[in-house]
Amino acid sequence: MNQNIQLPRRRFLKGLGAAIALPMLDTIPSFGELTSGTLAPPKRMAFIFVPNGVCPGHWTPTGTGANFELSSILKPLAPVKNDIMVLSGLTHDKGRANGDGAGDHARSAGVFLTGAQPVKTNGSEIRLGVSVDQFAAAHIGHDTHFPSLELGTEKGRQSGNCDSGYSCAYSNNISWRNEFTPMAKETNPRQVFERLFGNDQSSEMKASQVKRKLYRKSILDFVMEDARLLNKQIGGSDRMKMDEYLTAVREIELRIQATESTDQEHQSALIAGAEKPEGIPDNYRDHIRIMADMMVLAFQTDMTRIASCMFANAGSNKSYRAIGVPDGHHSLSHHQNNPIKLEKIRKINQFHVEQLAYLLERLKSIREGDSNLLDNCMILYGSGINDGNRHNNEDLPIILAGRGGGTLLPGRHVRYANETPLTNLFLSLLNRMNVETDYFGDSTGHLPFLNG
Repeated sequence: MNQNIQLPRRRFLKGLGAAIALPMLDTIPSFGELTSGTLAPPKRMAFIFVPNGVCPGHWTPTGTGANFELSSILKPLAPVKNDIMVLSGLTHDKGRANGDGAGDHARSAGVFLTGAQPVKTNGSEIRLGVSVDQFAAAHIGHDTHFPSLELGTEKGRQSGNCDSGYSCAYSNNISWRNEFTPMAKETNPRQVFERLFGNDQSSEMKASQVKRKLYRKSILDFVMEDARLLNKQIGGSDRMKMDEYLTAVREIELRIQATESTDQEHQSALIAGAEKPEGIPDNYRDHIRIMADMMVLAFQTDMTRIASCMFANAGSNKSYRAIGVPDGHHSLSHHQNNPIKLEKIRKINQFHVEQLAYLLERLKSIREGDSNLLDNCMILYGSGINDGNRHNNEDLPIILAGRGGGTLLPGRHVRYANETPLTNLFLSLLNRMNVETDYFGDSTGHLPFLNG
């Protein structure tokens, strides 16, 4: 490369209705954090919620510290075992009734990222608290195109009664901008794709979408001239990185298009007024993974540094026929120690962990600076309930993945004292995102032992 070429600090490949954000390139240090005089990759933070707790006796690893063995539910994480911490003993006290009676599932989602007790109402008087992701977004979200990204796979109402007098807003959201306002998640992959790769000009975006559909073009076709100009100015390793990145974008686009084609083929068989939205896969595994891939691209290109995803809503009764479990998840969670039901719950839990493993392996596969994208992330996975039969909120199933830019020491099982607030972990994660605060939710201090 000609060292005399002066490259702009560009962030996007642009075209009609399209703005494809660039990944981190050696030639163009377009994003990062200044550390010890050098530009280091930024840290990212994501939260993943699963409903209905886990199968008792099949979650917790044997052994603690680095000498731990994954449980049967956690076995899919074997390839990334050294990149995760299993955290035992953490509690959400505000997920308990505390005088409010039934409604544990709604509370489990409401409290998950807020550490706050939901006000029991199914009317307009909802009140909870700001969630940890939105607390961080309020402080650092201005550094990226999107302050945060909220994803999910199961739609849900934002009003009405969903659980024993609790508003559906509690059951269907884990991200809250403030105590009155949930951040509605996006469940349609097409909408997420257009949001990430559109250029914010609504008229151009609409024209681009019409042309792509009419001429069967890719969104990449609209930025290729800009891409060719960039390729002339970057080094060989960066060209390879760009090729891998644009290939990933195209693969996601093709998967969305394939889903939409299937939808159209089945449209005539659908009941009038019950048409399925475009771009939502019938296959639940595919749905989760395409959302995971878009989260990866959003982090890779620094479109956002904060994300959340609900694998399903609180109290979800989704069935899992693809893995041999036709029963509803919520119904099974009231297992009453029936061994047949417990085994089905274990299979559902393992399926969810498989999808987490997919996300983590995708993050780890992307080189970033001297390490990889996962090393610069903090990915929290878990549920706001321990055992769906007992509806208990202590010793929650929690995994923390990634190295947080060198601030975490994974590859361990860490057991904390009973009743240690999960919000202590949130406080520590905020600190690692350079968001300073003395408390969060019902926290009592920072969580120790995260870095050894």
